[in-house]
Amino acid sequence: MVALQILNKVLSTKDLSIIEDNLLTRDYFVGYENEYDFLTDHVKKYGSVPDKETFLSKFPEIDLLDVTESDRYLVETIREEYLYYKSVPVVQKVAELLKTDANAAAEYMIHSMRELQPNYQLGGTDIIADADERLEQFIERKQHQDEYFFTCGFEELDELIHGIQREEELFVIFARTNQGKSWVLEKMCTHIWQLGFNVGYISPEMGANSIGYRFDTLYKNFSNKGLMWGKDDVDEAEYTDYLKTLKTTKNTFIVATPNDFDRRITITKLKNWIQQYKLDIVAVDGITYMTDERYKRGDTKTTTLTNISEDLMSLSMEMKVPILIVVQANRGGVSQDDNDGTPELETIRDSDGISHNASKVISIRQTSDGILKMEVKKQRFGAVGGKLNYQWDINTGRFVWVPAENDAVQPEKRERAIKQEKKKFSEDKEDVF
Repeated sequence: MVALQILNKVLSTKDLSIIEDNLLTRDYFVGYENEYDFLTDHVKKYGSVPDKETFLSKFPEIDLLDVTESDRYLVETIREEYLYYKSVPVVQKVAELLKTDANAAAEYMIHSMRELQPNYQLGGTDIIADADERLEQFIERKQHQDEYFFTCGFEELDELIHGIQREEELFVIFARTNQGKSWVLEKMCTHIWQLGFNVGYISPEMGANSIGYRFDTLYKNFSNKGLMWGKDDVDEAEYTDYLKTLKTTKNTFIVATPNDFDRRITITKLKNWIQQYKLDIVAVDGITYMTDERYKRGDTKTTTLTNISEDLMSLSMEMKVPILIVVQANRGGVSQDDNDGTPELETIRDSDGISHNASKVISIRQTSDGILKMEVKKQRFGAVGGKLNYQWDINTGRFVWVPAENDAVQPEKRERAIKQEKKKFSEDKEDVF
């Protein structure tokens, strides 16, 4: 059965890598040898996996399945089945020999065990012999920073984290409920879209139009209340002209909801989504809405979220696409009277494995005086503990850095900013929405 599942997965994803990367030969596909030959020969001859119609014309009796199991499960299972098929005749032969000659049985068993030993080739890199590759990459990164890092839309935060790395990046934003996590996430995505890249944004709680209105607010500072509620404080003619101009841009900002993933947002589907829309960055507004492809009966929520975060980092490494996720913090951890604090890593809800697998973690919090506080809680290649304060006008999507004595921005820049007149915000406080 698992051989059929793998064949179906190859047909669905149009990707033979599950077979090639895991060294699955014809012998593994017992009962489906001809189907395996047809698939692999088609790729060798034409450079692509055949479509389902072509495959069915050759094998009309085969069942087409919707496969949602992870690659890891499928590979481990087919290897186990393969070992079983090879072992059965050996065990039967040993049992036969034991009836007449125990020594011959033992010799045959020892000889056969060598052949039964799985021979899965494992990769690796000799960092001594391949040292020149690091020099080449260093020079390349030095000369072409924009090809390796995105700025994140918060200039001062970029100083602390050197932006968002364009591969091997699982960037976590976490806070308690109603603190502005989603706004910060979309602010970063909007900025990266402005740089000319394709953005994928998964929104489990809001539809595409709601995300679109936030985009318009963050990009061109249209009143978000005006857009959401149809108020006169958004000029209809100005908004119409803006949208006409917006539609002439070539790069995309793709918004998807769980319905677009058939209610199961899995790593495999996410990979296909990245390939389909040629995405340069992916944002997931809530890790708890994702489905663990490695789930086993009895797994706790902690195990599930750890698996998902681990697989997200692996996906980022494989696809060379940074992944930004929003995570909820538990209640507590920071007193509302503590104007300097943001939630600590141990308050990430349900799984410390998320912070373990993340490359960068930013904690945020709103204070009673309208300041959005950020703190770098983790970064794999830099210092932690850096703090920043931003005055935030939610209705117009403006974030303005507020210099403070305890922030981590360069002193010279902070002193210059302190001398400048602070931007005046409306005294009317806005609710997060």
